[in-house]
Amino acid sequence: MPTLEDLERVARGGRPAPLSADDRTRIAAARAVVDEALTSDTVVYGVTTGIGNLASVRIGADDAAALQLNLVRSHAVGAGPALPAEVVRGMLALLAASLRRGHSGVREEVVELLLAMLERGVLPVVPAKGSVGSSGDLAPLAHVALVLVGEGEAEVDGERLDGAGALARVGLAPLALGPKEGLALINGTHLMAAAGGLAARDARRLLEAGIVALALSLEAFKGSTVPFDERLAGVRPHPGAQRVAARLRALLDGSEVVASHADCGRVQDPYTLRCAPQVLGAVDDALDYIEGALERELHAVTDNPLVFPEDGDVVAGGNFHGQPLSLPLDHLALVLCELASFSERRTYALLSPSYAGLPAFLSPRPGLSSGLMLTQYAAAALVNECQVLAHPAGAGSIPTSAGQEDFNSMGALAALKARTVVENCAQVIATELVCACQGLEFHRPLRTTAPLEAAVEKVRAFVPRIEEDRAISGELAALAEALRTGEVVL
Repeated sequence: MPTLEDLERVARGGRPAPLSADDRTRIAAARAVVDEALTSDTVVYGVTTGIGNLASVRIGADDAAALQLNLVRSHAVGAGPALPAEVVRGMLALLAASLRRGHSGVREEVVELLLAMLERGVLPVVPAKGSVGSSGDLAPLAHVALVLVGEGEAEVDGERLDGAGALARVGLAPLALGPKEGLALINGTHLMAAAGGLAARDARRLLEAGIVALALSLEAFKGSTVPFDERLAGVRPHPGAQRVAARLRALLDGSEVVASHADCGRVQDPYTLRCAPQVLGAVDDALDYIEGALERELHAVTDNPLVFPEDGDVVAGGNFHGQPLSLPLDHLALVLCELASFSERRTYALLSPSYAGLPAFLSPRPGLSSGLMLTQYAAAALVNECQVLAHPAGAGSIPTSAGQEDFNSMGALAALKARTVVENCAQVIATELVCACQGLEFHRPLRTTAPLEAAVEKVRAFVPRIEEDRAISGELAALAEALRTGEVVL
């Protein structure tokens, strides 16, 4: 699973790659090290000992398998609503990818069952809450692992069944866990990486949609393109600002609307137009950092302890700790909050009476018709929620396991709240696009550029022009979803 694009493909319905001969060789070599440790009575954390604060308790070979099942059962204490199907599929894909790298000490049957569940549509029911993001996403992954042993719950074709029934429905059988396997299944960063990775993919698309929305708003405002001059970006050389300025120049070059107000006398536009390269460029640069952290995690092995067959060693450490994801994902929520806030301010201005000669609330008959007035109210509410969610989850570490696990990342919450911010941001940008198109159309017969006219057509396929007041909530939601998932690319 080398890229975020690959994660998204599988999480949103694609097939995972089957185990290769090299995968099987690596898995078998690591398993042999675990088997040798058991027969030689070597102390191995989580195999011949308890876990967490109970690591000093020795477990005999006869109880090694029972320990693993007990770990899965006792850790399945999640709370709240079930995670969305795409996040669960992402978790399964990342868990299988980590285990197949041959450092976890599981049998290949464990990985095969995970892959088969993905292929045949068995989706464990995983409560969204309960992970503190260290020792991995323990509680959520335990709910996944329960299904592998025929317990817990899973959905198949939209029907919720017990774990054994779900597996049987698609011709699969539960596993009897061997030594190390329960711990390997629950010890990893796969919830935060899956939810965060999907959110980052959506965020990148929303930035691109936000740039187009800004260009359309600038046309509706009859704003200036001067702030996008290449020379300005050249003397403050942040790569994101340079890219955004270049994109805006390309989108607006040759516009009849721009030409129509060349000598209008307006000196400067509001910041949300004038400072677009600086603000959206900072979002662009931040997304590069976030995507880099997440893509590195796609290549990681994050359970504990880890097996190094070439040395015959089993090494306990902290690869499960979510901090390398928690910080970028907290940043993602902040970044998308800024993108949404920047967009909502332009919507507010578009709807304000008399700006750039546009009618109040972009209504053809202000007063009799409220036009798009309330879309800004809804956008403001969504931005306010984003502002609350932009507070970093990682700033609230709470110790666990009697202090043995004394600093937790809260990375799962960082990922899930970032996902909510992304969804809100999509709705806010969809709102701006609708308002910007409505405003631009008041300047007809003037035409903007071919790329922006094509964007107007795509928006209008979801939300036709407002001539008479109507309820457009469903239309806006459909446009937002299409922008977020890439169904529509402006």
